[in-house]
Amino acid sequence: MVAIGLVGLLVLLLVAVGVMLVVAVATLVGRDRLRFAWITLPPRVRVAAPYLGGLLLALAANSVARDVGPEVSWVIGWNVTGLIYAVEGAFVARLQAVASPSLTAYFSFVYLAGYVFLLVFPLVAYLALPRPLAFRRTAVAYVVNYVVALVCYVLFIAYGPRNLIPDAVDPLLYSTYPAAQLLASEVNTNTNVFPSLHTALSTTVAIMAYRTRREYRGWFLLAVPLAGSVAFSTMYLGIHWATDVVAGIGLGAASVWVAGAYLRYRGVDRATRGWMAGRRDAPS
Repeated sequence: MVAIGLVGLLVLLLVAVGVMLVVAVATLVGRDRLRFAWITLPPRVRVAAPYLGGLLLALAANSVARDVGPEVSWVIGWNVTGLIYAVEGAFVARLQAVASPSLTAYFSFVYLAGYVFLLVFPLVAYLALPRPLAFRRTAVAYVVNYVVALVCYVLFIAYGPRNLIPDAVDPLLYSTYPAAQLLASEVNTNTNVFPSLHTALSTTVAIMAYRTRREYRGWFLLAVPLAGSVAFSTMYLGIHWATDVVAGIGLGAASVWVAGAYLRYRGVDRATRGWMAGRRDAPS
């Protein structure tokens, strides 16, 4: 067990994510793109603002639902915990057979800091591209993930494996870093596990990294294994069932498709393909 308070944990997470972002922006985005993005920052901010605003609204709605959602869930919701356990049994417990202090440290870091970095970096990187389509699609896909997950959390009551079978599944994150449980309680509840939002958003990032692999090959090579690590960490740490992870993968992939369909319907993808591309000094 690592003795660290909530404030100390937050500081460490902020420092870790900040360092990763600085290094990734410097090495993966590159000086030419950063220079061009800086001198054309005002129009980029104007384009990005509505999408960031929508994302903030989705986060705010998620925060409100966290307070009132559980009460509503018990009135109208369906408790699927038993069904999930009947389908996969003690799969997560068997998976934890490979647990070791080094693996727990790695997957705890990935679950907490790596996940935040994974979500934030694409927004910065795609904002630096000559055309804003990747940024818009990513932001809209994030919103779709949050909205659908929120609806599922209200409709489906599901306890994670660490709650249902505590004798078989060790809450590795919380037993090793107790302050992480205080942090988790501020952003989530025990019944919000189906689907895994960590997995859904990580899947969205991995798909968008694949779609932008020509522009950011280094990011694609980093994002895919990191997204896989995040998804695996949710089971390894005893937080999610494999069923939650599979559902999260489906949600993340569907969100990218829905975001693309929405932008095509709005005509935004066609209208922005040539954005800033006419400038000769625009990096590809």
